[in-house]
Amino acid sequence: MDTPNPIRNVSDTALWVAIYRAMETERPDALFRDPYARRLGGERGQAIVDAIPDGAQTSWPLVVRTSVMDDIVHRCVQSGAKTVLNLAAGLDARPYRLDLPRDLRWLHVDMPEMVDYFRTGMAGETPKCRLEFIAADLREADQRREVFAKAAEEGPVLAITEGLLIYLEAEDVAALARDLHDIAQAKWWLADLATPRLLKLLEKRWSPTLKGGNAPFRFGPAESTAWFAPYGWRELQFHSTWTDAMRLNRKPRGAALWNFLLKISPRKQREEQLRMSGIALMERT
Repeated sequence: MDTPNPIRNVSDTALWVAIYRAMETERPDALFRDPYARRLGGERGQAIVDAIPDGAQTSWPLVVRTSVMDDIVHRCVQSGAKTVLNLAAGLDARPYRLDLPRDLRWLHVDMPEMVDYFRTGMAGETPKCRLEFIAADLREADQRREVFAKAAEEGPVLAITEGLLIYLEAEDVAALARDLHDIAQAKWWLADLATPRLLKLLEKRWSPTLKGGNAPFRFGPAESTAWFAPYGWRELQFHSTWTDAMRLNRKPRGAALWNFLLKISPRKQREEQLRMSGIALMERT
């Protein structure tokens, strides 16, 4: 690319993740199919994968995240969700690639330039449901609340923050949690979560590249989903990234050693390690 670091800002991480979805799609035993991912990720997305240390080898947690979230979205829709509020949606093509009810309302929300990029890349494609694009800066309280009020018009609402919270400060996550509860009145909130220990591990491997692109990892609550309780949310499901990687056969290098160490660890320590990274489905209280 034209700069040593291909990551220019947080939005570019969507290109990175799209390439991982493309890599999975191209496998004969793919867990999901995203035929748009390679096109959307483009040259810059591939350059990011190439720039990240062991970039091609570290696709597994993001592939697992995509697969598990796909399943949870389906289950929530089957349980009555009428609106999906997809925040910082990036290049998420679920409205095009998942088998969704035609009358499902899907709100694809992101920064204006990211929405424009996605719409251009998907020109000529037909979504499976009622897809609406909303260009908004969620950091701006008035814009955020306007979007959330719009979502609340047709409930029950499933909110998705895939790959978003880790880039936010804690006070921004708190504001988001309050508004999803009070204004969007979301019934469910689907999010991926890390812990402080995982952030430290990622700091050594990925942070130089991410910080150089003004996209450092910030949010990883030690309390896991309990952190969200004061804002009206409780854990409904938690899917350990590691456990699901074993189940889905997307094992990283050294998995056998890590599984041995987990097996001989005290129970409390083992449970903490398995929750270092995961996908949480929370419900509104």
